[in-house]
Parts: sequence; C-alpha cells; structure tokens
Amino acid sequence: MKKVVIDGVTYIPESQSAPELNGMKYCIVRTYSAGVFAGYIESRNGQEVVMLNARRLWYWEGAASLSQLAMSGTSKPEKCKFPEEMERIILTQTIEIIDCSLIAKESIQAVNVWKT
Repeated sequence: MKKVVIDGVTYIPESQSAPELNGMKYCIVRTYSAGVFAGYIESRNGQEVVMLNARRLWYWEGAASLSQLAMSGTSKPEKCKFPEEMERIILTQTIEIIDCSLIAKESIQAVNVWKT
C-alpha cells in the first residue's frame, strides 16, 4: 500500500508497515517492569531485546491501548510524555512486541520531547 494524495492532502493507510532501518523493524516493546518503548529492534534473545533509536512511552493519551497506538498512533500528541530518544537500550523481561504501522511511527516520533 502506498500514500494517496487527494486535493493536496496525503493519506497513509494505517495498515502500511513502518519502513525498516537496515532490516530492523520499528516496534513497540512492553517489558515486565521497565515500561514501554518504541524503536528499532536490533536483536532479540528470549526475553532480552536490544533497541536502537528508542523512546520510552512514559504516558500517552489518544490511544486506548498499545495495540491502537501501534496501528493508529496518538490523536493527542500534545498530552503524551515521551522523553528523548536513546541511541541504544537493552531491555530484559520483554513480554510484548508489537509491529508499528507507518502512521503510528510518524505519530510517535512527532511527539515533542518531554522533559522536566
């Protein structure tokens, strides 16, 4: 599926997968106790996942669940609290990995960096 432009407005089908980065998929990863992250999965070994260009999804609105966030993104990016992207992180006790759509990836990456 490709982007469609109608009257100058670009539409992206939600089911279109996010493009890979050097063969790595953009996913949302939920861990047992470290929280939720979005980024590229470099490797997985059992419950250990190494992610690149990852953001912790500390708090979000505009999606009812991680599944919806991975498919549709957030409809309220101004209410989300996603800290800055980390170059690399090792996550242990991973319990869920969800592939992201292109529109979700763009939505997550467009959220302003949350800092205190």
